[in-house]
Amino acid sequence: MTVALMWEARATEGRGAELLAWVQAQTFDRAPVRRETLRAPQDRVLVITWWDAEYDAELPELPEPGGDLVTRAVHRWRFEAV
Repeated sequence: MTVALMWEARATEGRGAELLAWVQAQTFDRAPVRRETLRAPQDRVLVITWWDAEYDAELPELPEPGGDLVTRAVHRWRFEAV
């Protein structure tokens, strides 16, 4: 089964490039099958990782950015391929 984890954060105004750099520097204990990083207006950054695992498997996830880099808590979603 393939599981996709989505992680989305919104940087404080004008700090989108800093949030993007922070995300790109993050690593996992093990590598996902695939990882994509996307950005959108309003300094938003989205990371999608794909894993060969069961839906409820314990998988590495990106942490919350520290300090005042984001305007709110990170949004997270988990999906399975159909």
